[in-house]
Amino acid sequence: MLTKIITVAFVASASAFVPAQNARVPTKLNFEYGEYDEKLYDHVAKTDLYNKWNPSSPRSTRNFNPFETFKSNSPDASGIYPGEPRYKDPIRGDVSFAIMMAEKADADARAASPKAGDAPGCPGCKN
Repeated sequence: MLTKIITVAFVASASAFVPAQNARVPTKLNFEYGEYDEKLYDHVAKTDLYNKWNPSSPRSTRNFNPFETFKSNSPDASGIYPGEPRYKDPIRGDVSFAIMMAEKADADARAASPKAGDAPGCPGCKN
């Protein structure tokens, strides 16, 4: 008799933690990752994204400046910064002094002739 009472009490308490059958549970989040998500995200990929970037259009996972920094951080392959929800550490390319010098030359060239509309506060910028 005592085992039946304990069993009934256990089942009643366990059923309190079972979700309702009619509760709506989202099955998939409506979030699109960037073009280079889960792919090599090196300087070539960033340059490709930069060439496709439109500063006049709203910033999104497909429209962002991959070279823009925010609070001294660089974005991932979807334009998300460390500390923000859905940030994913990108697959990074090789690094060497020679590669870094070539990237610096590209950065200097970009700084010398920015895209039209690229200014702090533009729709396509984080800053």
